[in-house]
Amino acid sequence: MNGWLLAAIIVVVLVLVVAKRLKGEPVNVRDLFAGPAVLTGLGILFVAKADGVTGTDIAWVAPGAFLGLGLGAARGTLVHLFEKDGTLWQRYTGRTFLVVIASLLVSAGYGVIAEHLGMHPYARPTQLTIGVSFLGESLLVYHRARKTGTPFAPQQESPLAFLDRRSR
Repeated sequence: MNGWLLAAIIVVVLVLVVAKRLKGEPVNVRDLFAGPAVLTGLGILFVAKADGVTGTDIAWVAPGAFLGLGLGAARGTLVHLFEKDGTLWQRYTGRTFLVVIASLLVSAGYGVIAEHLGMHPYARPTQLTIGVSFLGESLLVYHRARKTGTPFAPQQESPLAFLDRRSR
C-alpha cells in the first residue's frame, strides 16, 4: 500500500476517534483496545519486515514504545469518565488536548534524536507510535473505569452482523 495513502487513512481514523471522544462516547472494552492493538500489531509487523533494521534500531524502538505508552497513560488520566443512561462514557477535555500536543512534541523530538543518532527511519513506523500511545491511554482509562463501579457499555453490533444472520 502506498505510504501516503496509509498515512491519510490513519489521519482520517484519528480525526474520527478524537471527534467522537470530544463529543463523548460509551466505553466498552472492544472499542478501547481493538484500534490500539491493530495499530501496534501493524507497527511491529512493519518493523519486523523492514529491510536494514538492526539491533541498534530495536534498542531505540523499545524505549520509544515505553515513552509512547507513558504519554498515552498521561493522556488517559485526563479523559473524563461519567455515567450516562446507566453505563460508562468517556470524553476528552481541553487538558487532554494539551497533553496530546505535548505528547506529539516529545514523540517527534525523540524520533528526530533517534534518527540523528543513526536509527533507521523504517524502524519507527507511525502505526507503532500511535498504537502504543493509544494503548497506554486505553490501559489507564480501563483501570480508572473499573474503579468507578459503573458498568461498561455493551458491545455494539458489528455493521456486518447482518451477514451472519442471513446465513442461518
